Amino acid sequence: MEKSEMRKDIDHILISEEKLRERVAQLGEQISADYAGKCPLLVSVLRGSFIFMADLARQVQPFCQVDFMAVSSYGSGTSSSGQVNIVKDLTESIEGKDVIVVEDILDSGNTLSYLFQLLKARNPASLKLCTLLDKPSRRSKPITADYVGFTVPDEFVVGYGLDYDELYRNLPYIGVLKPQVYEK
Repeated sequence: MEKSEMRKDIDHILISEEKLRERVAQLGEQISADYAGKCPLLVSVLRGSFIFMADLARQVQPFCQVDFMAVSSYGSGTSSSGQVNIVKDLTESIEGKDVIVVEDILDSGNTLSYLFQLLKARNPASLKLCTLLDKPSRRSKPITADYVGFTVPDEFVVGYGLDYDELYRNLPYIGVLKPQVYEK
């Protein structure tokens, strides 16, 4: 599917490429200030956060480390199944480290609530959450992000790493998917 074909499936652009770039730079500055003199470990929750994490890591100064986890709770649908599976775990121990979980979207909170419980048991020095998008209207678990890119309405968003059925991740902006695409 070409980008022009994908663009036809987008109802409207919610967050432009420029606004994403500006906000990610601001988040990087904030994290750099909060972790001055430290080397935080950024943990990307794959696959949705990989683009955000790459851009964010380049903004964190002077040092950070990165690792990745793959967690599944959606399958190919549009809402969380509530069942959380660790598909890929961290490579290294996080004991005694300052960990920042980097997520694409904080929605119901089910996945992140489970993930934070799991990571806290591994004894990090600190554990924080940085999410590109926060959708508080859908929250069913009491979890909040320490760093938020944008608060978004309850619409199905894609682009900049977020997908529908593994498509649209490579769009350079956050767009709202037309309902007829996912209601087929």
